[in-house]
Amino acid sequence: MIKGFRDFIMRGNVIDLAVAVVIGGAFTAIVNAIVSSIITPLVSLVYQPDPDTGAVGPTLIGVHGDPVTFPLGTLVSAIISFFAVALVVYLVFVVPMNKWKERQAAKAGVVEEAAKLPTEQELLIQIRDLLERNRAESAAPAAPATRNQQPPVQ
Repeated sequence: MIKGFRDFIMRGNVIDLAVAVVIGGAFTAIVNAIVSSIITPLVSLVYQPDPDTGAVGPTLIGVHGDPVTFPLGTLVSAIISFFAVALVVYLVFVVPMNKWKERQAAKAGVVEEAAKLPTEQELLIQIRDLLERNRAESAAPAAPATRNQQPPVQ
């Protein structure tokens, strides 16, 4: 029973998903704090926050004369948060797990495909060459060779 549970847990998809969810959730709080305390103030150096909503971004006058603020600070924060979390999860968990899987496969004797299959272009070139060779062989008359016969002049 424990061996079955261990095999289930050690499957790549289960571990990868669990790690991504747990670490992603925990690390998101850190990244959000960094973005809100560093990146958002940097964006607000360029744009004034909207006094009503507090959104940071360019403000334009709408069709009815009301100011409309595009909250670029929120967008920039979300993008930076996503890439920071994805990078940390990849470097800290996915790369080591892939290395571990490679070592386990090497221990088990699983060998990668040694022979690389030819590409479509290489196959077409081989077919062309075979057709030309067959055409040349069938076009040449099958004359018996004699001792006095001279080779053809090219």
